[in-house]
Amino acid sequence: MKRREFLKTAGAAALASALGDLAGASGSDPLDIGSLFESDNPEVLALAERVMNKCVLEKIMPPTPPLKNTWIVPGGPYYKGQWIWDTMFVVDLLSILPDKRKLIRDVFQNYWDFQDRWNKNAPEYARDMITVAIKTEPQEVRQFSQIPILAWGVERVYQRNADKKLLKQCLNRLERFHDWYWRERDLHDNGLITLGAYTGRLQHAKWETFDYECNMDNMRMTVHPRRKGPDEGPWYADICVPGNNAYLIMGERSLARLAEIAGDKEMATRRNLRMEKGAKAMRDHMWDQEAGTFLSVKRDTLEKIPVATIGSWIPLTAGVPTEAMAARMAEVLASPAWMTPLPVPTVDRTDKRWKSSRFWRGDVWPPTNYQIAAGLADYGHTDLAADISDKTIANAIKNGISEHYDSISGKPLGVKDYCMSCTLVTMMLDGLTREHKLKLRGNR
Repeated sequence: MKRREFLKTAGAAALASALGDLAGASGSDPLDIGSLFESDNPEVLALAERVMNKCVLEKIMPPTPPLKNTWIVPGGPYYKGQWIWDTMFVVDLLSILPDKRKLIRDVFQNYWDFQDRWNKNAPEYARDMITVAIKTEPQEVRQFSQIPILAWGVERVYQRNADKKLLKQCLNRLERFHDWYWRERDLHDNGLITLGAYTGRLQHAKWETFDYECNMDNMRMTVHPRRKGPDEGPWYADICVPGNNAYLIMGERSLARLAEIAGDKEMATRRNLRMEKGAKAMRDHMWDQEAGTFLSVKRDTLEKIPVATIGSWIPLTAGVPTEAMAARMAEVLASPAWMTPLPVPTVDRTDKRWKSSRFWRGDVWPPTNYQIAAGLADYGHTDLAADISDKTIANAIKNGISEHYDSISGKPLGVKDYCMSCTLVTMMLDGLTREHKLKLRGNR
């Protein structure tokens, strides 16, 4: 199913009918992949089976303090907690199983429980933040957030399973989170958000986004430019990156649509106004015609930082570019600077800092490839979207499922069977591929 069609179609009844024989699946019980998906390619089915069992079902964890409910672990020895960005791709695929509604609501409840714990001691301006990762005890609480993708995740789940209880549970909480983001990251009220961390540590602010991107090499932490007081600290980064700005706009679009579904016209209006202001600010201040993409800017002067990174392409997914801008972006993405043997590298390979295996500085990640391809397809650049998607799938079939990959050799890097790599299946289900076909059984 094409992404635009997916977002227009709830499809819950069709999915329940198609997957009725899976109603007994629970926890990490292995799935009978033949009753879930169909494909004429056995390698695709084998990949899908491993993704669903290893990247999705095996990542479901029992309650572990301070997480009172079932939660999602990303994978690997270091990542002990429930992240924001990572988890949304998992719940998206969990929602194709008709018995997972309560489990998914429990996963989201962990975020709202954190919000309540945080608010007990937070000053007013900091209330309603959701941390990058709800770490299991005795790890310290992270005092910064992450890519604001939660509303997108709720919308994806709702479009698959039509769980109105999920909407009732999440809408108000999501709006409060978004309001925190604008209040504490849009420091000049101009529609552009920066990065930050209440610890004042530079690396913590970088962890709010694609943390080692080259565009942040000269980033610094500052005090709030307008708010004064003895308790103020250097909590705010001095640049605005296109990735997080685009994700917040994408989240606002999702939240507005969900509010419409719930009948809350006033919320939908509020979120659409925020979305429109942010999108205009990105087009006015971050778009660079010569680079053919969106660039980071200095927070206070709006001076562009002349390096394109993987976050430069996320605006496609958020619907930020005009049609002409999107055409220019597709032209640049198809150039040798970005079309590595395994696209899309996390920095332009003509940049002197590019290295094919370097973490967010030349490597390739399935979730960013998925979202970039989805954005390209939304603007009608389906051939390029399919090229990126099919190369990503073919490489995973050849080299296995991993957190990220070398953009030249395609060799796996990082954590094997990492949760976000479940997007290998999502890009096929969303109809982004041309060679590697996969669909839900019974979904014509």
